[in-house]
Amino acid sequence: MAQGPRGAQPIEPVLVVIPTYNERENIGPILRRLHEALPAVHALVVDDGSPDGTGDVADELAKADERVHVLHRTEKAGLGAAYVAGFRWGMARDYATLVEMDADGSHAPEDLPRLLEALGDADLVVGSRYVAGGSTVNWPARRWLLSRGANVYSRVALGVKVNDMTAGFRAYRREVLEKLPLDEIASHGYCFQIDLTLRTDNAGFEIVEVPITFTEREIGESKMSGSIVREAMIRVGLWGARRRWEQLRGLFRRR
Repeated sequence: MAQGPRGAQPIEPVLVVIPTYNERENIGPILRRLHEALPAVHALVVDDGSPDGTGDVADELAKADERVHVLHRTEKAGLGAAYVAGFRWGMARDYATLVEMDADGSHAPEDLPRLLEALGDADLVVGSRYVAGGSTVNWPARRWLLSRGANVYSRVALGVKVNDMTAGFRAYRREVLEKLPLDEIASHGYCFQIDLTLRTDNAGFEIVEVPITFTEREIGESKMSGSIVREAMIRVGLWGARRRWEQLRGLFRRR
C-alpha cells in the first residue's frame, strides 16, 4: 500500500467518483480507460436519474466488474450534491483517497497516476489546465476565456494561490473531506469546486497543482449554463468580501 509523508497516512485504496447525467455513450469507454491506467482503483458512478439510461448501463458494468459501483439518485440535484453523496459513500467504506473525474472524457484517466503520486506530498491535488504544462484541446475561444477569467477572478477575490480553482479533476485525502463541513456546502455546478478549494485552503491543508490536458467532450452536451456562471460570480464575490473583512478585523485586533 502506498504511503506518503503526510502523517504517514496511506493513499490507497482509491475511489474515483464519476457523476453522470445522460452519459450513456461515455461511461463505458471512460471506465475502460480508467482501469487500463490504474487497474486497482475502484469507481463509483453517481447517476442523477439520467433519462437516457446511463444508470442502467452503469449497473450492467458493475455486475461484470467488482471495481465498479453505482449510486442512483432520483433527481438532478447538481454536480456538488452528486459529489458530496459520492464522498460520503466512499468515506463510509474506508477509501483513503477520493477522486473527482468527469464522465465525458475531458479528464484523461491516463493523467490520474501523476495526481496520485503528487498526493504523497499534499492533501489535495488539483489537475490544472493553467500551470506550466497544462493545456486545453478543442475548446472554443469563448469557453477558454470564460474559464480563464473565472479562475483569475476567483484567485484575486479569494486570495487563494491556486491557478485552476474550477478544475473538476482532483484527488482528496479522506482526512480533508472528513474535516470539511460537507453539510453546509450549497454550491451547485462548477462553483462547488471553488467552494471546496477555498474551504480546503482555509482549513490549512496543503494544495498542489499538477498539469493536465483538458479535452472538450466529443459526445453529448456540456452541462455549463448561464445560471452556473452567475452563481459562481455572485458567491465568489460574497466569499471574497467576507474573507477580506475577516483579514481587516484581524489586523485591527493585533493593534
